[in-house]
Amino acid sequence: MSTHTTIKATGRSVEGKGASRRLRRDGALPGIIYGGKSEPQLIQLDQEKVWLAQQNEWFYSSILDLEVDGKVESVILRDIQRHPYKQVIMHLDFQRIDQKQALRASVPLHFINEETSPAGKNAEVIVMKELNQVEVSCLPKDLPENIVVDLANLELGDTIHLSQVQLPEGVEIPSLALGPDQDIAVVVARKGRTGGTDEEVDGEAAGDGESGGE
Repeated sequence: MSTHTTIKATGRSVEGKGASRRLRRDGALPGIIYGGKSEPQLIQLDQEKVWLAQQNEWFYSSILDLEVDGKVESVILRDIQRHPYKQVIMHLDFQRIDQKQALRASVPLHFINEETSPAGKNAEVIVMKELNQVEVSCLPKDLPENIVVDLANLELGDTIHLSQVQLPEGVEIPSLALGPDQDIAVVVARKGRTGGTDEEVDGEAAGDGESGGE
């Protein structure tokens, strides 16, 4: 399950684009905390420290302990706004977490044993990953940092669907409750162009029509 990581911040009273620009010029980062029974709170964080933290997977899929002026709240990142070309984060949105209520969050998929699988060993096979993350629903204590997809037995022509992925205890994928049309492909193993003619490849791709995307 996800481990709590502490991020430090301070409260701020001034809002608006001008104030946010001044914060960023001084190396700070504007943000907001919302949700729960408390009012939304404006905060500012250290731009450099957050930039380093956001390079880690846990920053996006873990419960964070956000310490604001000495008070710690459990939150999850809901939005991150980046500068279009500079290595600068523009704004962060955090949502308060109620430990007794289920939450929805996007969790990365980790693929293992691809290279040792029958499909991975075959130079003529392309293993296509249709999804890199999936939205889950669970209590905060059950939120996984990632979900493992084991490709050890993957062979040419195989398709692994979302419903076949083994989930940790207490974790559900809400989209699967909507019916079979939502059971999209996570991984597809098909022959590549090096293994046949363009007609053969196109035919195989058409046969994979049951796979979908996000």
